[in-house]
Amino acid sequence: MRVNVGIRILHVMCAFALFASAPGAVTAQNTVPAVPSDTPANPAVVPESPVTPPVVVPPVVKPPVVAPAPKPAPKKGPVDRLKPGQYVWIPQDRYEGPMKIVVVLDTQRVYVFQNDKLIGFSTISSGKKGKETPIGAFNILQKNIDHKSNLYSNAPMPYMQRLTWDGIAIHGGHLPGYPASHGCIRLPLPFAKALFAVTKLDQEVVVLKDTSTPVKRKPPKPEPMVDPAPAPLTGDTLADPSGTPPSSPPKPDTRT
Repeated sequence: MRVNVGIRILHVMCAFALFASAPGAVTAQNTVPAVPSDTPANPAVVPESPVTPPVVVPPVVKPPVVAPAPKPAPKKGPVDRLKPGQYVWIPQDRYEGPMKIVVVLDTQRVYVFQNDKLIGFSTISSGKKGKETPIGAFNILQKNIDHKSNLYSNAPMPYMQRLTWDGIAIHGGHLPGYPASHGCIRLPLPFAKALFAVTKLDQEVVVLKDTSTPVKRKPPKPEPMVDPAPAPLTGDTLADPSGTPPSSPPKPDTRT
């Protein structure tokens, strides 16, 4: 009897203990966050793709450009230092031997050589634009101390030396320092006078565009060939067996 009572008391105590512990369990369950059903328990770890570092190209280092050393300016000679209208003439004891007269248009200069020796040089004024002085090799065709232009209102052309029959000549005139003539080659008046005194007809004058352009000369004309006149017939020539035979045969000897 007492045993049964003890068992009942034990059951009551266990029930009371279970009842006391039930609310705490419920509260604990409510504090746990719900886990979505579609989320896997252990999600797969996706490995990150390796990041390739950018390729760094080193800059191309060009060698420094070394500028060439500047060339020293050529020293100006007596010809280069001439101002417009100036000249140099070296008088000679004798003006013998070949003479050369060279005109250079780009530098506006004329040079006179005697036996390959420079005896004079001067500034000039050649033909202006549209009336350029022709280049080439010319010969002095005519000389006139006090010539007047036939083309340009009788303009004075002192100490004129004609190079062409269509109006190109060397003469004294105004030199402004640049090409200003109608094609002629103007010289300082004293230089034109000195040159006039030493040149001869048919003297060659070479006109160059610049010193690097050679002049083209015309080929010389062949001299005409003249057959020699036949020698007259004489008695000695007829007696010579090597001479020219008579035009008619001798008559036969009719003597008996």
